[in-house]
Amino acid sequence: MPTKPKSLLWTRIDTAGAEHALVDDGHGLAAQGTQLSADPLPYTCRYQLMTDPQWVSVRLEVEVEGAGWRRSVRLERATDRWRVTAAEQGDLDAALTAAGRPPAGLPGVEDPDRLADALDVDLGASPLFNTLPVRRLRLAEQAADTSYPISVAWVLVPSLTVLPTEQVYTALGPNRFRYASDGFSADVEVDRDGFVRHYPGLAEAAEPR
Repeated sequence: MPTKPKSLLWTRIDTAGAEHALVDDGHGLAAQGTQLSADPLPYTCRYQLMTDPQWVSVRLEVEVEGAGWRRSVRLERATDRWRVTAAEQGDLDAALTAAGRPPAGLPGVEDPDRLADALDVDLGASPLFNTLPVRRLRLAEQAADTSYPISVAWVLVPSLTVLPTEQVYTALGPNRFRYASDGFSADVEVDRDGFVRHYPGLAEAAEPR
């Protein structure tokens, strides 16, 4: 696999928004990125992500900010368990209510031990995070229709609530896989390094110009 750092850009196709990530995949993945989204209200999300050389997630830090509020969460894996810390300034729920949206709930997770089986983290609405199981499972090398159920620590955005979630990744060939979770599924196109090119209903990679 290439080791040259990459600059990746996606445009959202489900709402007004975009994501830019700087990634180094030479020894696992080190990435920092920024999401912009108009839904469910305008916000900026910044994250830093780190895996070990086997592409097992070891740390994720996320900060989300909107008008009059800011939230942050940090997930760090050590000795087969996750430590989760979260903070909030301002009042996201008040901003959502004013926009006619339901409240978001609290950031973080009440019982981090519920995440014990998760080897991957997943940030809501981010196409970058699909690459983690794709590369960890070597999905491009697997026979078509080979499926892998996995446990994931799913970070909702903009609430930064962390949920233990079951997902299924199915190999469909060198540049495609099927993602499925909780009744939803999508056939996703990736490049030769496993980074998303087209995620139906969510995001499209912006071609270099």
